[in-house]
Amino acid sequence: MRLATAALFVGLAMVAAGSQKEELMCAPEPVNATDADFCKGLEVSYPEVGNVSCKVVPSCNSYRQKITTWSQPTVKFPKASESATYILVMVDPDAPSRASPQARFWRHWLVTNIKGADMQKGTIQGQVLTTYQPPTPPPKSGFHRYQFSIYLQEGKAISLLPEENAALGFWKMEQFLSRFHLTEPVASTQFMTQNYEDSPDAHVSPDSPDAHAPIRGSSKPKDKLKTSVFALLVCVHLAHHLYIVWV
Repeated sequence: MRLATAALFVGLAMVAAGSQKEELMCAPEPVNATDADFCKGLEVSYPEVGNVSCKVVPSCNSYRQKITTWSQPTVKFPKASESATYILVMVDPDAPSRASPQARFWRHWLVTNIKGADMQKGTIQGQVLTTYQPPTPPPKSGFHRYQFSIYLQEGKAISLLPEENAALGFWKMEQFLSRFHLTEPVASTQFMTQNYEDSPDAHVSPDSPDAHAPIRGSSKPKDKLKTSVFALLVCVHLAHHLYIVWV
Protein backbone atom coordinates (compact mmCIF):
# COMPACT_ATOMS: atom_id res chain seq x y z
CA MET A 1 0.00 0.00 0.00
CA ARG A 2 2.89 2.34 0.75
CA LEU A 3 4.24 1.78 -2.75
CA ALA A 4 0.82 2.49 -4.25
CA THR A 5 0.59 5.72 -2.27
CA ALA A 6 4.05 6.72 -3.45
CA ALA A 7 3.06 6.04 -7.05
CA LEU A 8 0.01 8.25 -6.63
CA PHE A 9 2.16 11.08 -5.27
CA VAL A 10 4.52 10.75 -8.23
CA GLY A 11 1.63 11.15 -10.65
CA LEU A 12 0.23 14.16 -8.80
CA ALA A 13 3.65 15.78 -8.70
CA MET A 14 3.97 15.41 -12.46
CA VAL A 15 0.55 17.04 -12.98
CA ALA A 16 1.56 19.90 -10.68
CA ALA A 17 4.80 20.34 -12.62
CA GLY A 18 2.79 20.61 -15.83
CA SER A 19 0.61 23.33 -14.28
CA GLN A 20 3.68 25.27 -13.14
CA LYS A 21 5.11 25.05 -16.65
CA GLU A 22 1.86 26.47 -18.04
CA GLU A 23 2.08 29.42 -15.64
CA LEU A 24 5.67 30.09 -16.68
CA MET A 25 4.66 30.08 -20.35
CA CYS A 26 2.03 32.71 -19.55
CA ALA A 27 4.29 34.99 -17.50
CA PRO A 28 4.92 38.56 -18.72
CA GLU A 29 8.19 38.98 -20.60
CA PRO A 30 10.52 41.98 -20.11
CA VAL A 31 10.52 44.90 -22.52
CA ASN A 32 13.60 45.52 -24.65
CA ALA A 33 16.68 47.27 -23.27
CA THR A 34 15.78 50.66 -24.76
CA ASP A 35 12.32 50.72 -23.17
CA ALA A 36 13.74 49.34 -19.92
CA ASP A 37 15.68 52.59 -19.40
CA PHE A 38 12.42 54.24 -18.35
CA CYS A 39 11.92 51.83 -15.43
CA LYS A 40 13.26 53.21 -12.15
CA GLY A 41 12.06 51.97 -8.78
CA LEU A 42 8.29 51.72 -9.37
CA GLU A 43 6.06 48.65 -9.24
CA VAL A 44 2.69 48.37 -11.02
CA SER A 45 0.52 45.32 -10.37
CA TYR A 46 -2.85 44.16 -11.69
CA PRO A 47 -5.03 41.21 -10.62
CA GLU A 48 -4.09 37.76 -11.94
CA VAL A 49 -1.14 38.87 -14.08
CA GLY A 50 0.75 40.48 -11.16
CA ASN A 51 3.61 42.95 -11.51
CA VAL A 52 3.82 44.26 -15.09
CA SER A 53 6.51 46.86 -14.48
CA CYS A 54 8.91 46.96 -17.41
CA LYS A 55 7.12 44.01 -19.01
CA VAL A 56 4.87 43.10 -21.92
CA VAL A 57 1.37 41.99 -20.94
CA PRO A 58 0.98 38.45 -22.35
CA SER A 59 -1.91 37.52 -24.62
CA CYS A 60 -2.56 34.21 -22.85
CA ASN A 61 -5.41 33.90 -20.33
CA SER A 62 -7.04 36.87 -22.09
CA TYR A 63 -4.86 39.26 -20.07
CA ARG A 64 -4.81 41.88 -22.84
CA GLN A 65 -8.57 41.94 -22.84
CA LYS A 66 -8.95 41.78 -19.06
CA ILE A 67 -6.59 44.70 -18.46
CA THR A 68 -9.01 46.94 -20.37
CA THR A 69 -11.67 46.29 -17.70
CA TRP A 70 -9.67 46.01 -14.48
CA SER A 71 -9.84 48.88 -12.00
CA GLN A 72 -6.77 50.93 -11.07
CA PRO A 73 -3.61 48.95 -10.37
CA THR A 74 -1.46 48.91 -7.27
CA VAL A 75 1.36 51.41 -7.78
CA LYS A 76 4.10 50.94 -5.22
CA PHE A 77 7.12 53.17 -4.59
CA PRO A 78 9.01 51.38 -1.79
CA LYS A 79 11.54 54.20 -1.35
CA ALA A 80 8.93 56.91 -0.86
CA SER A 81 9.46 59.23 2.09
CA GLU A 82 6.65 59.06 4.64
CA SER A 83 6.87 62.81 5.24
CA ALA A 84 6.53 63.71 1.54
CA THR A 85 3.57 64.02 -0.81
CA TYR A 86 3.66 62.82 -4.39
CA ILE A 87 2.03 63.21 -7.80
CA LEU A 88 1.19 60.22 -10.01
CA VAL A 89 0.98 60.64 -13.77
CA MET A 90 -0.02 57.83 -16.15
CA VAL A 91 0.07 58.46 -19.89
CA ASP A 92 0.11 56.70 -23.24
CA PRO A 93 2.85 58.33 -25.36
CA ASP A 94 1.91 56.17 -28.36
CA ALA A 95 -1.58 57.47 -29.14
CA PRO A 96 -2.94 56.60 -31.59
CA SER A 97 0.16 54.51 -32.45
CA ARG A 98 3.86 54.46 -31.67
CA ALA A 99 4.65 55.01 -35.34
CA SER A 100 2.40 58.08 -35.51
CA PRO A 101 1.79 59.49 -32.00
CA GLN A 102 -0.07 62.70 -32.88
CA ALA A 103 -2.36 62.37 -29.82
CA ARG A 104 0.42 61.89 -27.29
CA PHE A 105 0.43 62.17 -24.31
CA TRP A 106 -2.96 60.53 -23.71
CA ARG A 107 -3.69 61.09 -20.03
CA HIS A 108 -4.91 57.96 -18.25
CA TRP A 109 -4.54 58.93 -14.60
CA LEU A 110 -3.49 61.96 -12.60
CA VAL A 111 -3.52 62.05 -8.80
CA THR A 112 -1.91 64.60 -6.46
CA ASN A 113 -1.47 64.86 -2.67
CA ILE A 114 -0.54 61.18 -2.30
CA LYS A 115 1.04 60.52 1.08
CA GLY A 116 4.42 58.84 1.16
CA ALA A 117 3.14 56.08 3.43
CA ASP A 118 0.44 55.25 0.89
CA MET A 119 3.01 55.22 -1.92
CA GLN A 120 5.07 52.71 0.02
CA LYS A 121 2.05 50.41 0.28
CA GLY A 122 0.86 51.01 -3.29
CA THR A 123 -2.41 52.59 -2.22
CA ILE A 124 -3.13 55.50 -4.54
CA GLN A 125 -5.43 57.96 -2.82
CA GLY A 126 -5.34 61.73 -2.88
CA GLN A 127 -6.80 64.47 -5.07
CA VAL A 128 -7.88 62.82 -8.31
CA LEU A 129 -7.54 65.24 -11.23
CA THR A 130 -8.04 62.54 -13.87
CA THR A 131 -9.91 59.36 -13.00
CA TYR A 132 -8.12 56.14 -13.91
CA GLN A 133 -8.70 55.10 -17.53
CA PRO A 134 -7.60 51.51 -18.33
CA PRO A 135 -5.38 50.80 -21.33
CA THR A 136 -7.44 50.61 -24.53
CA PRO A 137 -5.04 50.57 -27.49
CA PRO A 138 -6.91 50.82 -30.81
CA PRO A 139 -6.97 47.82 -33.17
CA LYS A 140 -4.12 47.55 -35.66
CA SER A 141 -2.07 50.19 -33.81
CA GLY A 142 0.68 47.92 -32.52
CA PHE A 143 2.06 47.88 -29.01
CA HIS A 144 1.54 50.89 -26.76
CA ARG A 145 3.64 51.95 -23.79
CA TYR A 146 1.75 52.90 -20.64
CA GLN A 147 4.02 55.06 -18.54
CA PHE A 148 3.79 55.84 -14.83
CA SER A 149 5.80 58.69 -13.30
CA ILE A 150 6.02 59.82 -9.68
CA TYR A 151 6.96 63.42 -8.83
CA LEU A 152 7.62 65.12 -5.50
CA GLN A 153 4.83 67.62 -4.92
CA GLU A 154 6.66 69.75 -2.34
CA GLY A 155 3.59 71.67 -1.23
CA LYS A 156 2.59 72.88 -4.70
CA ALA A 157 -1.10 73.29 -5.53
CA ILE A 158 -1.53 71.25 -8.72
CA SER A 159 -4.43 71.73 -11.13
CA LEU A 160 -5.40 71.29 -14.75
CA LEU A 161 -6.34 74.13 -17.04
CA PRO A 162 -9.91 74.15 -18.42
CA GLU A 163 -8.65 73.13 -21.86
CA GLU A 164 -6.68 70.26 -20.30
CA ASN A 165 -9.78 69.06 -18.48
CA ALA A 166 -11.75 69.12 -21.71
CA ALA A 167 -9.80 66.27 -23.33
CA LEU A 168 -7.51 63.41 -22.40
CA GLY A 169 -5.64 63.22 -25.68
CA PHE A 170 -3.13 65.67 -27.12
CA TRP A 171 -2.08 66.58 -23.58
CA LYS A 172 0.92 68.91 -23.51
CA MET A 173 2.52 67.08 -20.63
CA GLU A 174 5.83 68.95 -20.85
CA GLN A 175 4.02 72.27 -20.45
CA PHE A 176 2.10 70.92 -17.46
CA LEU A 177 5.31 69.79 -15.77
CA SER A 178 7.04 73.07 -16.55
CA ARG A 179 4.13 75.11 -15.20
CA PHE A 180 4.58 73.54 -11.76
CA HIS A 181 8.37 73.27 -11.95
CA LEU A 182 8.29 69.48 -11.87
CA THR A 183 11.60 68.25 -13.23
CA GLU A 184 12.71 64.62 -13.17
CA PRO A 185 10.41 61.98 -11.69
CA VAL A 186 11.66 60.31 -8.52
CA ALA A 187 10.40 56.96 -9.84
CA SER A 188 8.92 55.67 -13.07
CA THR A 189 8.02 52.54 -14.99
CA GLN A 190 6.03 51.36 -17.97
CA PHE A 191 4.42 48.28 -19.43
CA MET A 192 3.39 47.42 -22.96
CA THR A 193 0.27 45.88 -24.43
CA GLN A 194 -1.69 45.86 -27.67
CA ASN A 195 -5.33 45.49 -28.63
CA TYR A 196 -6.42 41.98 -27.64
CA GLU A 197 -8.02 41.38 -31.04
CA ASP A 198 -4.58 41.75 -32.62
CA SER A 199 -3.14 39.04 -30.36
CA PRO A 200 -2.26 35.69 -31.97
CA ASP A 201 -4.77 33.70 -29.90
CA ALA A 202 -7.73 36.10 -30.13
CA HIS A 203 -11.12 35.01 -31.49
CA VAL A 204 -10.17 32.04 -33.66
CA SER A 205 -13.29 30.91 -35.49
CA PRO A 206 -14.57 27.48 -34.38
CA ASP A 207 -14.79 26.51 -38.06
CA SER A 208 -11.19 27.51 -38.74
CA PRO A 209 -8.59 24.74 -39.25
CA ASP A 210 -6.57 26.49 -36.54
CA ALA A 211 -9.43 26.58 -34.05
CA HIS A 212 -8.00 23.81 -31.91
CA ALA A 213 -4.35 24.30 -32.69
CA PRO A 214 -2.25 25.15 -29.60
CA ILE A 215 -0.63 28.58 -29.78
CA ARG A 216 2.62 29.51 -28.08
CA GLY A 217 1.83 31.59 -25.01
CA SER A 218 -1.91 30.92 -25.19
CA SER A 219 -4.00 29.71 -22.28
CA LYS A 220 -4.17 26.19 -23.76
CA PRO A 221 -0.60 24.94 -24.22
CA LYS A 222 -0.31 21.41 -25.52
CA ASP A 223 2.46 20.56 -23.05
CA LYS A 224 -0.03 20.55 -20.17
CA LEU A 225 -2.17 17.91 -21.86
CA LYS A 226 0.87 15.79 -22.70
CA THR A 227 2.18 15.96 -19.13
CA SER A 228 -1.21 15.13 -17.61
CA VAL A 229 -1.76 12.14 -19.89
CA PHE A 230 1.75 10.86 -19.26
CA ALA A 231 1.29 11.19 -15.49
CA LEU A 232 -2.01 9.32 -15.68
CA LEU A 233 -0.42 6.49 -17.67
CA VAL A 234 2.42 6.24 -15.14
CA CYS A 235 -0.07 6.00 -12.27
CA VAL A 236 -2.12 3.34 -14.04
CA HIS A 237 0.97 1.32 -14.93
CA LEU A 238 2.38 1.44 -11.40
CA ALA A 239 -0.97 0.66 -9.83
CA HIS A 240 -1.43 -2.34 -12.14
CA HIS A 241 2.08 -3.58 -11.38
CA LEU A 242 1.64 -3.20 -7.64
CA TYR A 243 -1.71 -4.94 -7.78
CA ILE A 244 -0.11 -7.99 -9.43
CA VAL A 245 2.68 -8.03 -6.84
CA TRP A 246 0.20 -7.62 -4.00
CA VAL A 247 -2.03 -10.44 -5.28
